[in-house]
Amino acid sequence: MTEPPTVPPENTPPTVPQLDVRAAQPPSADTPPPTGGFADRPPGYPSALVWLRAGILRDWRGVLGAFVATWFYLPVALLLAFWGGLLFGIVGLFAVGTGADDQVPQVLRDAPLIGSLVEAFLTRSGGLLGGVAGFAIGFLVGFLAVLALPWMGVADEPFALLTGLIGTVVAAALIGVLYTLYRVLLEPRLLVVSGARQPSRREYARLRPMLDDCARRLGLPSVPRLLMEDDPVVSNARTYARHVVVTTAVLTEPDDEVAALLSHELVHWRTGDEITSAFVRGVGLPLTLAHALPTWLMRTFPHPGTNFVVFVFFWPILLTMRYVVLPLHARDVRAAEYRADLGAVLTGHVDGLRRILERRLSFETGRSGWDEAVCATHPPHELRLDALERASLAGAPDGAAQPVTVDGLFNSAGPVGTRRTWLLVGALTVVACLGTSGLGVVQWAFFRPQAAIDGYFSALADRDSEAALGYLTGQGSDTDTKLLAQLLRGKGYQPPTDVEISSLERDGDSATATVAYRLGDVRETTTLTLFRTGETTAGLFHGWRVRGGPIPLNTVIADPGVRLNGVELPVATEGPRLVLLPGGYTATGPSSALSETPSVNLLVGPGETAAVLQLAPVLKPAAIEAVEARVRVWLDECAKQTVAAPPGCPFRYYGGSTQKVTWKILEYPKLAVELSGPNSAQVSTPYETQGKVQVSGTTTYFGGSSPFKDEDGLRVTGVATADGDTVTFRPAADSSGD
Repeated sequence: MTEPPTVPPENTPPTVPQLDVRAAQPPSADTPPPTGGFADRPPGYPSALVWLRAGILRDWRGVLGAFVATWFYLPVALLLAFWGGLLFGIVGLFAVGTGADDQVPQVLRDAPLIGSLVEAFLTRSGGLLGGVAGFAIGFLVGFLAVLALPWMGVADEPFALLTGLIGTVVAAALIGVLYTLYRVLLEPRLLVVSGARQPSRREYARLRPMLDDCARRLGLPSVPRLLMEDDPVVSNARTYARHVVVTTAVLTEPDDEVAALLSHELVHWRTGDEITSAFVRGVGLPLTLAHALPTWLMRTFPHPGTNFVVFVFFWPILLTMRYVVLPLHARDVRAAEYRADLGAVLTGHVDGLRRILERRLSFETGRSGWDEAVCATHPPHELRLDALERASLAGAPDGAAQPVTVDGLFNSAGPVGTRRTWLLVGALTVVACLGTSGLGVVQWAFFRPQAAIDGYFSALADRDSEAALGYLTGQGSDTDTKLLAQLLRGKGYQPPTDVEISSLERDGDSATATVAYRLGDVRETTTLTLFRTGETTAGLFHGWRVRGGPIPLNTVIADPGVRLNGVELPVATEGPRLVLLPGGYTATGPSSALSETPSVNLLVGPGETAAVLQLAPVLKPAAIEAVEARVRVWLDECAKQTVAAPPGCPFRYYGGSTQKVTWKILEYPKLAVELSGPNSAQVSTPYETQGKVQVSGTTTYFGGSSPFKDEDGLRVTGVATADGDTVTFRPAADSSGD
């Protein structure tokens, strides 16, 4: 039901059509004063939460401006853009100015009149154009570099980029809410510190009745707490979340102007304008604090020189505030001022407010450094006067606008949320909790340091060299991965078993684990270092890797036939390095008619820096008999000769001129054979195992002859060589009998 228009008081100017100004019913006298932590908060809100929500969510433009300017480092971007533009501008000025002529095609340069014009233009303006272009390019590069630099590490990870943005938004919103609560809850103490005080009995008797009367006309069952500020010169009033601060100079003003002033402030209080302003300041709190210093300096030392010095040092902050935050927040601030002026229309004090606006631009001053830059943007007083005239004439026969009403001025804030809204929020919360829990389970199961260690040893157990290398930090571009895969699939490979992580200590993005394992028949313990990778899986999960790479084999394979797990190792010393993964390997060497290489178990533990392979060929038991047989054949061939000194043989006769010489092997020597390589051996005759050779024939002396027979020791030296499946013998050059 629409209430009948109130009867204007006798001193109400006839220019105010009270017929269309519909005030609310006066508040009940039985309404108890508000108590608790949010005492003196405005009425009309179901709860303090609704009150805070209404103020916080109202000015999205101002919040966006404060967020972008603060959390995207716009002052730093402006600073770097300026210096980048200056540097590029200087480079462009000299580079283009000195080389502009060379860039003109020869045909255009030789053209009559045109060539001269182009040359003159470039000579006189080429450097300037280059400087301007360089400054523009440098400014843009520097500005964009600061904006993009925080996101460079996650540019290729869309989920990480999204979570980073969400995290930034959440951090800004949380700081904004906490700052708002700080300003609201501690508002009494903050105002006392700033100089506000309780009103005296005389001040209270003068102002409180007018405050109550204006509240009654506005339909407000309660009023904010009234505080005073000692300022006998400037008549001002300021509204906070729970208080109205009035200067002592207001006491000298006429009653209708004071009532208009209080009506204006009551609308600010009822609509929660201070909550909106506090949240905007909180979202941009780092910028707020940075802006406080230059503001304090210029306010404390008001001098052109001071202002110039402050601007030189703080111009990025001042320009960001003035041209980014201020324009975006000004729309809500100006709308709040127009709305607050309507309070004087509802209370019937239009003339008082008109005289105030005609006398000064605004009757509110800044409350902080941020307020002076942002929240003090009141509309021009002439526009406010026009709005007052339109509001006072609204609903008249010749007026087109709708009349001003309390319900229209104070929109219902509504509950915290509808049932459907709470159901949606609950469903989203459940989904978020389940999703976060699921992601946590996946992270715990597959992307912990323990998971990397388990995966590494599991890959070794599965003989999957590619998967095992994926858990290591250093694979090396020269690693022969194909050979490594063959070694793990070979028959003799034994992966580490019974792996157990006895301890793990994590420090940020690095971790140290103590791992026990069994390799062969021995239980070993090693320490592995891991670090968290920068790459992500599915854009969400950061895995871990074991620091290090495959273990190099500290052996130069120079002989063919060396095998690991049945895989022949390369002989060449150049090319991919030979590396191994942890485990047991069966190593075998080459075999020949002379030697054989016993197999060796090579155990390579995780965490080792090098693996050493030592293969020692041994002489075959049958090789000595084969060498002795070859030597006997050789000696028999030597014995068939009928000369005193058979060439290349280990015996000779020194008895002068001889005839009919016959050699006979009485006893073959017992040979000592020592390997000098897989295919060669040194052959010698120990003194105690030397053989015997007999020589007989006739000796001629002075025309006569006489028979002779002699015995001598027989020793053999030389080299035995394996030639395929046979053994050859080559006597030494100095091989001879004693």
